[in-house]
Amino acid sequence: MTLPAAATWRLAVIGAGPAGLALALQAAHKLPAAEITLFDARPADKDVSGDPRTLALALGSVQQLRALGAWPAEAARPITEVMVSQAPPTLDLPGAQAAVRLRAADEGVEMLGAVLSYGALVSCLQQAWQAAERGAPQRLHSRFGQPVVDVRNHGAGVEVDAGIAETFDLAVVAEGGVFADQARKAITHDYGQTAWVGTATLAGATPGLAVERFTRQGPLALLPLAPGADGQARAAMVWCVNSADDPVAALTEAQRIAVLNTLLPADAGTVVGLSPLKQFPLGLNAERTLTDGAIVRIGNAAQTLHPVAGQGLNLGLRDAAALVQALRHASPGELPVLLRRLEWQRGPDRWSMIAATDFLARSFTWRWPGLPAARGLGLALLQALPPVKSALARQMMFGRR
Repeated sequence: MTLPAAATWRLAVIGAGPAGLALALQAAHKLPAAEITLFDARPADKDVSGDPRTLALALGSVQQLRALGAWPAEAARPITEVMVSQAPPTLDLPGAQAAVRLRAADEGVEMLGAVLSYGALVSCLQQAWQAAERGAPQRLHSRFGQPVVDVRNHGAGVEVDAGIAETFDLAVVAEGGVFADQARKAITHDYGQTAWVGTATLAGATPGLAVERFTRQGPLALLPLAPGADGQARAAMVWCVNSADDPVAALTEAQRIAVLNTLLPADAGTVVGLSPLKQFPLGLNAERTLTDGAIVRIGNAAQTLHPVAGQGLNLGLRDAAALVQALRHASPGELPVLLRRLEWQRGPDRWSMIAATDFLARSFTWRWPGLPAARGLGLALLQALPPVKSALARQMMFGRR
């Protein structure tokens, strides 16, 4: 007879970023007798709330975090509409433009997703985890300030070395990092693109609108943020360009603003201010499988994607939810079967997202005659097919089911 899952599991979660904290918190709630240990190199008292990196979360992720009691609603800005369009030159059909618009109202939901800072989300998740730990100190443990130096399969379980080796039934690695700093995984590709990121101040912006603009150099995205202290609209900006012929690096702030206003659609508003920009290289870096013995990787530890679709963290959160759900109905002796099923279950969502973002990212490096026209025609046709457009919106909100 299968033993109750919560009576037997000893879990190690390595990495206290959004994916790792969400998984640890879900496991604490749904495996009420399991022993869970969370490892992270940073000290527990380090204040991460001010980390300004921007996260775009799909509605499914928002719902997941709400259920955990770890959604900082006051720090988040809802996305009620997404506009994906192509900058000229392109092919505009009579009565149609090279653009598709996804609206929350059309899908009968409150929002398509939300935007917030990395610091706001991690701080909220960590507070929720620490509250759960205080309520169950006999089974929930934190190892902050203890970097994990090795994780290896050991017999029927896994050994985690953070100065002292400990044995667990299962280790979940959620320490990902960014493409430039990662060791190369089984599937890797450098797109030869640079992402310039910062905050744009806008005049005449459409509230709740997220913009993805396809340009000849790469995608340009604006994600709505809360207004600044002066009441002006703001948006997080990701501007992807060719690294070998970077058109942004040498520009002044005024020149960058001028170029942005030639690239963005009118609905985005007019850029009137721009914060200092940071840059980082873009690439694909993915494992062929989520699992290796009794080790599971999620989030950027499993796959680092191009930001063109903004789905990296959402994919990791879905991986976490599926793993915890699987653990509820199995015992450690069933781990090999459980993990094989997890691979099959997560495969369609994971590989469709990897393939879609990889195709889009590579397409910006192609210089085929007629490619911009074909891409524009595809956007126009998608806008003209409401059922297909709705299916796309649902996949972006909840993943492939």
